Amino acid sequence: MADTADTRTPAQIEADIRRRRAVLAETLDEIGVRVHPKTIVGDARARVVSNVDHTLGRAYVRVNGVVSDVKARFVDPDGAPRLERVVPVAVLAVGVVGLLALGTRRRRR
Repeated sequence: MADTADTRTPAQIEADIRRRRAVLAETLDEIGVRVHPKTIVGDARARVVSNVDHTLGRAYVRVNGVVSDVKARFVDPDGAPRLERVVPVAVLAVGVVGLLALGTRRRRR
């Protein structure tokens, strides 16, 4: 076996010990920060906010697509309304509102 005797001086060994202690102290400080309840809550809150933002972004894209599809059905590419589709929907809406108004009127009496 080879001789593994340390050839460092006592001053070098002490300096190495001081460096290792400093690194260890820094590592322990980082661990303390990571396991602190405020850090854990903050990280969890950041993950929730990120997930909500992602979900809202996807919902916005989906709603925007639906609105564009509906608009394409009722407006031609020039921007003019397609009366053959708008008029029946308007008549249906007026009919539904009228029936609702009659229903609430009858309940009041």
